[in-house]
Amino acid sequence: MRSRIVLALCISLLLGGLLSAANFRFTGAVSELWSKPDNWREGALPGPGDKAEFVNGVSAVLDSDAGEVKQVAVSAGTSHLTLVDGALVSTNDWTIVGYDGGAEDDRHSLEILGGTFNANARVYIGFTGYGHLVIDRSGVMNLNGQNFGIGENDNGDGIVELRGGALNLNQFPLRIRAGANSSASMDFSGGVMTQAYSDANLDVVNGAIADGTITAYGGMGTVTVATTEDNVLVVKGLHPLNPVPEDGGSIVPGDLALSWTVDQGTLVDVWFGTDPELRGAELIVSKQAVTSAAVTVAPKQSYYWAVDTYAPGAVDPNWGQVFAFTVDNQPPSVNAGDDVATWLDNGSVEVAIAAAVTDLDPTTALWTVISEPNEGTAVIANPAQTETNVTLSAVGAYVLQLEADDGEYKGVDTLTINVFTDHCEAAKSLPGWTALPGDINLDCVVDQLDMDILTENWLGCNGLDCPDPNVP
Repeated sequence: MRSRIVLALCISLLLGGLLSAANFRFTGAVSELWSKPDNWREGALPGPGDKAEFVNGVSAVLDSDAGEVKQVAVSAGTSHLTLVDGALVSTNDWTIVGYDGGAEDDRHSLEILGGTFNANARVYIGFTGYGHLVIDRSGVMNLNGQNFGIGENDNGDGIVELRGGALNLNQFPLRIRAGANSSASMDFSGGVMTQAYSDANLDVVNGAIADGTITAYGGMGTVTVATTEDNVLVVKGLHPLNPVPEDGGSIVPGDLALSWTVDQGTLVDVWFGTDPELRGAELIVSKQAVTSAAVTVAPKQSYYWAVDTYAPGAVDPNWGQVFAFTVDNQPPSVNAGDDVATWLDNGSVEVAIAAAVTDLDPTTALWTVISEPNEGTAVIANPAQTETNVTLSAVGAYVLQLEADDGEYKGVDTLTINVFTDHCEAAKSLPGWTALPGDINLDCVVDQLDMDILTENWLGCNGLDCPDPNVP
């Protein structure tokens, strides 16, 4: 009887867990806001165990912290979900835009115009339906687990546009056109994609650029791929006008020279303002053959500008791409100095450390020990000074970090000090070290010891055709 009771209890708990999760369907009964419980069929907001469904042609807007949901599905009837400034949502399972249905010119869409979408599992754009992901302005999507797929399943059709903001992927390669008869495209026009570097990830990106799947500015621009010192792939687009500041970039406030590249003698109009659609923008250049214009930009502001070009003899211009940049205080630039190889002398060594910090504002600095062979074997004389000394008392690797703070943002850099038993071992650790001719015992000195070794083995032979020393 006891075992039956225990079994019944286990089944009850299991069913209770399964039943606690639900499909929460957004209806938009009172408004487009995700945050209003009355906009959901269930009369409550979805939680960590629930799927948030956007179906039957609804349009929803998230402008606040929605917490965590299990899944996000945008499908069935051409539905739309838009994140704006202040939005924050996390998923612990899949996110699919275009699960099924839709049409080539009427797609299910997820627009991240602001805020952050943290996807902790796979994201598919165009599963078996038509999906469209747009990241723009200050919007960010972070994929923290599993793959990002475009055109994932049979007949899936996915479009990804990075007009601004950032798409930050993990170590898993992009999945492109994984399904039969599937379609995929990705275009960069101001946004950036980052991904943990691997040869496989680089091959996928370069292959997609080569076959035209990944483009820039609708095919007019150039897709650039770079690798940072931290082994992060950075993919973005470069417009033929080579705008400065770069599209989607961030600069410091003050006087600024906008610049662009056109053929010599090309007449241009240049519009400049703070509205993404250039509503109310100022015409700062009117039909002139120039390649720069001076403006003044204020902190904590986004700016938008466009260069319209005139064909020879034309009355009306060809409208240009709208470029964007933000103005903000930049983090301090920190250089902790070159790595050091040194050695112990009477059980310790004192190393001078000197960092360079660059910032427009006054900064404070702090050295800290990130790692050391044994706790307490690194002692920094004046941690709050960029130039100071550190005393090291054990053989091994030490990692020191300098953090600079301008009151708003912080910049960091690290310095590695490798400590050896003596000067020779320290020298051997350096790239390109080679022994001196005659340094037989490899102690970095050619001396009598090497001569003694040579004399002792003079005329010795250890080849396969050496004479037998025991034969007279």
